[in-house]
Amino acid sequence: MDILEKHNHYILLFDFYGVALTEKQQNYFQDYYFKDASLAEIAESNQISRAAVYDQLKNVYKILDNYEEKLGLYRKFEQRNAIYEEFARLDDENVKKMIEKLKETE
Repeated sequence: MDILEKHNHYILLFDFYGVALTEKQQNYFQDYYFKDASLAEIAESNQISRAAVYDQLKNVYKILDNYEEKLGLYRKFEQRNAIYEEFARLDDENVKKMIEKLKETE
């Protein structure tokens, strides 16, 4: 997995499981991925070492991967979207309307 794929992977997992992280873990993750802060910047603003931020992020990766392994919410989301796309290619307006209703419930 290259760096861009890794970033996207963990951002998507964060969307599903981020609420299960501690507030501190959420903040570090958001600073790093959404605010594009460096490890040094995060460390300085939280008055901890750069190594501590790195360790926290590594721990977050493990937690997110563990949740996905056990619950599979992202995998199921992707599978549902693939099925929606398959049905959307059909020329049946009723099917397309039902797909839109299903998407609204997610």
